[in-house]
Amino acid sequence: MNKILIVEDESLVAHHLKLILTAAGYKITGICESVDEALANIAEQKPDLVLLDIHLKGELNGIDLARKLTNMNLAFVYLTANFQGKLLEEAKSTMPYGFIVKPFREDDLLTTLDVAFYRHQNSIEYRNQQERELSLKLKEIRNYEGNEKEKLAKVADVLQAHIPFDFLNFIFRINGEKEVRTIGFLRIGFEEYQVLEEQELLTITGIDRKKLKTIYGSLPVVNRPNCYNDEDFDLLCHDNPLSKLIADTYDFDSALLVPVFPATSELVCYEFYNRKGNVYSQLHINLAVSLANVMGNVTKPSVEQIPASSKPAPLLNRSGDPAPPIENPRKFNGIVGQSRPMLTVLDLITTVSPLNTSVLILGESGTGKERVAKSIHAMSARGKKPLVVVNCASLPANLIESELFGHEKGAFTGALEKRIGKFEMAHEGTIFLDEIGEMSVDLQVKLLRVLQEQEIERLGGRGPIKIDVRIIAATNRDLEKEMEEGRFRLDLYYRLFVFPIVIPPLRERKDDIPDLMEHFIRHYSKEYHKTITGVSPAVLNEILNYPWPGNVRELEHFVERSILLAKGSEITEVVLPKQPIDRNQTETISGRMKTIDENERDYILSVLKNCNGRIRGAGGAAEVMGLPPTTLHSKMKRLGIK
Repeated sequence: MNKILIVEDESLVAHHLKLILTAAGYKITGICESVDEALANIAEQKPDLVLLDIHLKGELNGIDLARKLTNMNLAFVYLTANFQGKLLEEAKSTMPYGFIVKPFREDDLLTTLDVAFYRHQNSIEYRNQQERELSLKLKEIRNYEGNEKEKLAKVADVLQAHIPFDFLNFIFRINGEKEVRTIGFLRIGFEEYQVLEEQELLTITGIDRKKLKTIYGSLPVVNRPNCYNDEDFDLLCHDNPLSKLIADTYDFDSALLVPVFPATSELVCYEFYNRKGNVYSQLHINLAVSLANVMGNVTKPSVEQIPASSKPAPLLNRSGDPAPPIENPRKFNGIVGQSRPMLTVLDLITTVSPLNTSVLILGESGTGKERVAKSIHAMSARGKKPLVVVNCASLPANLIESELFGHEKGAFTGALEKRIGKFEMAHEGTIFLDEIGEMSVDLQVKLLRVLQEQEIERLGGRGPIKIDVRIIAATNRDLEKEMEEGRFRLDLYYRLFVFPIVIPPLRERKDDIPDLMEHFIRHYSKEYHKTITGVSPAVLNEILNYPWPGNVRELEHFVERSILLAKGSEITEVVLPKQPIDRNQTETISGRMKTIDENERDYILSVLKNCNGRIRGAGGAAEVMGLPPTTLHSKMKRLGIK
C-alpha cells in the first residue's frame, strides 16, 4: 500500500483529499499545514509521495518544500488553484511528478497520482541502471592501456551525458598534498575536448607562473560535494581563486565540485563548470557520490604498465600552442551541429539510446525530430530491428486505428484480408509516432494501454497480442496547453514525458548555419551535378540575419533552390522571404512610453549583445554596467532575461 502525505493549509480540501485517497486504497501518513510540520512527518512516517499546495502557513511555501523533497529523492505532486506565469516556471524547476489544479475531478486526481508513482519508479530504475553502467565504464577506463590524459579524456566523455559540463577540471595534490596540479578539458564539440595543463592555462588566462602557484597554494580543501548556482556560484568564485580564474576566462555561471578520496591516486577533486546557470542539482550530487570511489581511482593502474615506446603519442605538445582536440566522432544519422543547444541534444540522444524508455521529442516544424528519432533507434540495442515511422497527422481518422493495430479479415466493410498493424511490424524494434498531438483522445486511451501492458488487439481480433516495442513520439504542439483544453490526456503525457528531448529552433542555434549550409551544398551539388563551392560573404550575412521560421527544413529547401539558380561556382544572389512586421507590437510601442523595467531590460540586452553574452570577467556585461555579477543576475532573473 502506497503512503501519501497531504500538505495543504485549507482543512476542508485536505480532509476531502484524505477521504478520496483512503477510499482508493492509499494510506495517508498525515495532513500538514506548513513546511516544518511536513518535514517532521516525512522523517517519522516516510511517505512514498507528497501531495502539496504551493501556498502554506509560515514563511516557507510549497516550492521551498519541493526543493527539499527533490534532494531527498521523494516524489511529489503539486496541488494548487494558481499555475500561471513565473509561479509555474518556478514550480517546474523543482521537477515535480505532476500538477493538479483546483477544483479537481476525482478521476484526474487518481490518474495523476498513478502516473506519478509510475514515473518515480521508472526514474529510480533509470538512475540505478545509470549508476551501474557508469561504474562499469569507469572501471573499463581504469584498465585502459593509455596515458593519464587519455584516460581522463575518456572519463570526461563518459560523464558528459550524465553530468553536463563545458569544462571539467581534475585537481591533483602531490608531495603529501603540498603541491597542486590540474588537467582541464574544455568542450569544443561533441566528444571533442581541448586539454589544458599548466602551460596552456597560463597562455590562455595571461597570468604568470608565480601567480598561478599562489592560486594553487591558496585553494580551499573541498570536503563534500556541492553544486553552485546563481549567488552561490559568485560566492564560490570569491572563496576559490582557481574557480574565479576559470569562470572569468570562459564566462561560466554554475559549477559542481566533487571531492574523491582515492586509496593511492593523487586525484582529489572533480570540478564541473557550465556556461548555463542553475544546471546542477542534488541529483547530480547523488550520482557523483555513488561513483566517488571508482572516480577517485580511475587513473590508478590496475594492469601492467606498457612500455613508453609502445604508448600512443602525447595528446599535446609543450610549446604553449593551443592543445589539439581529443576527438571520437559518432554518427548521428545526418544531424549537423556543434552549437551548445545542439550538443545538449546529442548528449541526450547518447544517454537515452541504450535504454528502453519511451522518448518524447518536442520542437517546431522543420527542426529535425525524425532524424533524432532515427539516431536514437540506430544507436540502441534495437538498431538492427525495424524502425516503423507513423505520421499521425496524415492518416485518416477512420483508418488510423487499423493502421496502428491491424485488423482481421471481415472486421469491417472492405477488410478483405487480415492486415498486420504498425505496432506488430515494429516488434522487437521501435515505432516513431510523429505529430502525436494530432491523435484523437479515444485513440490516446488505446495507446496508453500499449505503453502500460505492451500488448495490442487487432480490430475484430479475439484477444490481445503481446509485443515488444519501444515508443518514440514527437510533436510541434504545446502539449501542456492541449491538456488544459482537453485535447490530450494527462496520463499519456506523463507516460511519454519520462525522457523529453527539446530540439531548439534554428534561430537559437545560428552558429550551426555555416555547417548546415556546407552540408546541403555538398549534397545538392552532387545530386544536380553542379560544382558549387560555397556562398559569398554578403549572402552568408543575409542568411545569418534571417529568422528561419521553417527551421532546418526551410534552410535545406533554400539551398536546393539556390544551387539550381546559381550561375557560377559560388552562390552570390539569394531571394529570402520578407520578414512579417508585427503591427500590434509597433502600435503598442509607438502609442505609449516604455516603463522603467522595459527600458532597463532593453539596456541589459543591448549590453549583453555587445559583450557577446559574456556576463562576468574582464569585458563582461557586469563590468561594463558597473554592477557586481550577482546584482546583474538578479536583475536578469527579475526581468525574464535568460
